[in-house]
Amino acid sequence: MKKTVIKTALLMIFAGMASGAEAYVSEVWVADKGNGRYVNPIINADYSDPDVVEVDGEYYMTASSFSQSPGLPILYSTDLVNWEIVNNALPVLEPADFYAVPRHGKGVWAPSIRYHNGEFYIYYGDPDFGIYMVKTRNPRGEWEKPVLVKGYKGIIDTTPLWDDDGRAYMVNAWAASRSGMNSILTVTEMNPEGTELIGDPVIVFDGNDGVNHTVEGPKFYKRDGWYYILAPAGGVDKGWQLAMRSKSPFGPYESKIVMAQGTTDINGPHQGGLVDTPDGKSWFINFQDKGFLGRVIHLNPVNWVDGWPVMGTDKDGDGCGEPVKTGEKPVKSKLVMTPQESDDFNAPRLSPQWSWSANYQPLFGFPSSDGFMRVYGHFLSPEFVNFWEVPNLLTQKFPSDSFTATAKVKVSARKDGQQSGLIVMGWDYARLAVEKVGDKFEIKLITCKDAEKGGKETVIPVGEVDCRMYKAGLHPNYERDLWLRVKVENGICHFSYSTDGKRFEKIKEPFKAREGKWVGAKVGFFSVQPSDCPDRGWIDVDDFAISR
Repeated sequence: MKKTVIKTALLMIFAGMASGAEAYVSEVWVADKGNGRYVNPIINADYSDPDVVEVDGEYYMTASSFSQSPGLPILYSTDLVNWEIVNNALPVLEPADFYAVPRHGKGVWAPSIRYHNGEFYIYYGDPDFGIYMVKTRNPRGEWEKPVLVKGYKGIIDTTPLWDDDGRAYMVNAWAASRSGMNSILTVTEMNPEGTELIGDPVIVFDGNDGVNHTVEGPKFYKRDGWYYILAPAGGVDKGWQLAMRSKSPFGPYESKIVMAQGTTDINGPHQGGLVDTPDGKSWFINFQDKGFLGRVIHLNPVNWVDGWPVMGTDKDGDGCGEPVKTGEKPVKSKLVMTPQESDDFNAPRLSPQWSWSANYQPLFGFPSSDGFMRVYGHFLSPEFVNFWEVPNLLTQKFPSDSFTATAKVKVSARKDGQQSGLIVMGWDYARLAVEKVGDKFEIKLITCKDAEKGGKETVIPVGEVDCRMYKAGLHPNYERDLWLRVKVENGICHFSYSTDGKRFEKIKEPFKAREGKWVGAKVGFFSVQPSDCPDRGWIDVDDFAISR
């Protein structure tokens, strides 16, 4: 334990030296109460399908990232309550050409993270292409390029298990949208290197029993000679947690429900990962679906009763727990930190909370060592309908149910019709657009309902501002410094703008945020222009601040 403490302290020192900043602490959600206790959710943001691994008293977590790029966020903690984002394991989604355009809801589904023979492994199922694996010896550094372990449509929610005898196995679920079947879990033998499935699948659990429909998201463990599979059933917002156990990886498995909503107001509770602390206690990190906010992260204690993992608190002693709202921290620590939100863009690289709507291309934009992030105008096709097709949206997750996001920006344009601004993105979206019209910038609130289904945009003019003009090559450039803001109150968004950062012009029309395809709503930036504009406009984001 002493070595672990020293190692953790050194890592935090080195991390601070590398970043030049102290641990980030959110103004809108902190789970650590500062008295040895925590509240759920431990992360009140969209980290769908979390999985976690412990190595020498340190914890690394990943989550579904779907088609966002970079993908596979890597979060780090020393106590399972306080987390920071330290990396993204997947800089480019494969196949790269397929994900060069937005593929909402596709891509990385329900990854698992494991540590084996000195290396970290992440497996994920892409429902359209198969099982991929990435690995590294340093989770904060570069991860190897994805290996296609099994190319097959419909395989999802994959977890490996390396056994004591050197053999390896993979458990997975199946997507009905691709395979025409679901609610079953299968186990297949894998080569010891973890790069190929070498056997045929065997059904180990069948949820087509009239009870456990929509069983998915399995996680594979071995403990005290038993093979355990943990999986949710019953659906994302109304389901429960199952545990299955067998003396053989291929079963037969007996099963029971080990956590359900019960008398709480915590719906689900849905899939996650089991992890042990160095003192031998077990914990379960899982998610709860909260609509527009996405799938937020909970931490529940686990007690082993007669060989079964009872999650949460079992008030009536029936072997099925309920999610906890608060509890004692698994590890005593004074360090408080939360996933990063605000950004001053002073580093010559993007902070890891940001992602694009498709694989990054240089024409999307660039960070700058001068303290801003530039997003260039995307050429809209003549058939443009709405922003569901725009790849260069630079966004991050909503950090809580209620918050205020304020951005200090400089908008630059050369041709009429070029637009840049702030966006809240989901199935429905709203964007505060600054559009060049003649020698002025017009401010517009542009909304869209049911973007995936081809919903058209509605434009509401809200004001105009003067701009500066200077000669720049063949065409003069028009620019303006502005502050753009959205205040979110339980999903209701109120936009405003300012020319001095002090007095804000509030826009009367509210907008109700809505989740995207398998993801929560996101907030960030855009820059677009008609296809006949030869020179790109852009937006320089100098500062982005999340506050109450």
